[in-house]
Amino acid sequence: MEFANIGYLLLLLLLIPYILWYFFRGKGKEPTMRMSDTFAYQHAPKSWKVRLIHLPMVLRCIVYTLVVIILARPQTYNTWDDKDTEGIDIMLAMDVSASMLTEDVFPNRLEVAKEVASEFINSRPNDNIGLTIFAGEAFTQCPMTLDHTALLNLLHGVRTDLVTSGLMQDGTAIGMGLANSVSRLKDSKAKSKIVILLTDGSNNVGSISPMTAASIAKKFGIRVYTIGLGRETGEDIGAIDYKTLQDIAVSTHGEFYRAQSQAELSKIYQDIDKLEKTKMKVKAYDHLHEAYMPFAWLALIFFCFELLLRWTVFRRLP
Repeated sequence: MEFANIGYLLLLLLLIPYILWYFFRGKGKEPTMRMSDTFAYQHAPKSWKVRLIHLPMVLRCIVYTLVVIILARPQTYNTWDDKDTEGIDIMLAMDVSASMLTEDVFPNRLEVAKEVASEFINSRPNDNIGLTIFAGEAFTQCPMTLDHTALLNLLHGVRTDLVTSGLMQDGTAIGMGLANSVSRLKDSKAKSKIVILLTDGSNNVGSISPMTAASIAKKFGIRVYTIGLGRETGEDIGAIDYKTLQDIAVSTHGEFYRAQSQAELSKIYQDIDKLEKTKMKVKAYDHLHEAYMPFAWLALIFFCFELLLRWTVFRRLP
């Protein structure tokens, strides 16, 4: 256990002058009765009430100590526990450009991609998984983690209007999205490292070309699985650069997939689910928990007990 406001514990030093005052100065204010001779009482047995005369003071000190501990905010330790688990390291690289709002799959391409990716994450509890999103630029939405609850929250938080609202530059920077994912995987010790790159277009912006990013991925032993999402109808015909996506997959010993529906996309993720697994040593993080409630309850109990004693057993007449 540790304390968030450990300086408050210095208030416990105030107990020392209080105890000294109680025994050396407080007695002078107690009611007394003069007697001519106390010889007859020298060998009189002490009653339990006399023996417990200082109990209210002890309870008061305990209550004060507990209140100080509460002010210091006791918390459970932050701990990192090493454990072995089976899994692979995966980065999801997801296109969030304006064209991903196309409604050829219901409700739109981006929402379908998020839903299927969520199912995939839930099906692989032992994998380190992260998320990169890209449009005209790319950034890491979530680094690789075993905390899939946090990952899913960040995935669901990917808004469908990132580009249309001006929060991201529009375009399709496939090379930048892949390079960002590779940068997260390159130092991994896992035998299986993969990128699942999903897009509905062709590279038209960015300072890194898709094949340059693919060559970097190959250098670090990262397989890239590319997915082209969207129906080949109307103005979308030819929008996906199949050749580049295939070349990326082939050069990194991955696979290229074509998905025109949510069912097809789910099947693709199921195929990827058959990848080789490897033993990994990971760190599990225990979050902080406030631990003041037991002290608060004890303080309340002791305080009520002291009041009860002072109003009953140790009640004094004026």
